[in-house]
Amino acid sequence: MKRNLRPYTLAEGEGQALWFLDTLTFVKATGEQTGGAFALIEQVLPRGSASPFHVHHAEDETFYILDGEATFLSGGQRMKATAGSFIFLPRDIPHGFRVDAPTKLLILTTPAGFEQFVLEMSEPAREPALPPALPPDMGKLMSLARKYRIDILGALPE
Repeated sequence: MKRNLRPYTLAEGEGQALWFLDTLTFVKATGEQTGGAFALIEQVLPRGSASPFHVHHAEDETFYILDGEATFLSGGQRMKATAGSFIFLPRDIPHGFRVDAPTKLLILTTPAGFEQFVLEMSEPAREPALPPALPPDMGKLMSLARKYRIDILGALPE
């Protein structure tokens, strides 16, 4: 990827605002902005939000909890995360998470690429608030997951 990088800054709540599934998402950095090195996403998630159990084959995921509480499952481990928690989830290991209290977090993916999945699966946020609670378009989700080398394994194990 061409490295014509420029410094920039974004404040809290700045960046491309999206409704991604049941979250309010702000894209802070894309592969285009980082020379493919990483992508950074800020998310606001409601209590009860959960990812499916899934596997990334193209990138590692790192989460940093800014506020709230979530439980992460990966590699046979159940990890409780609260404000200030750092969670590293390597590629090729099934994982997922459930939000136990309203949460704000950062997702760093290395290398970049996952943000394109988020961009394609989202719609522009019509306001800086959580989206209406609607079921996801599972056909679109499964198709995009395959495109971005993500295997959806099913519901998050209890």
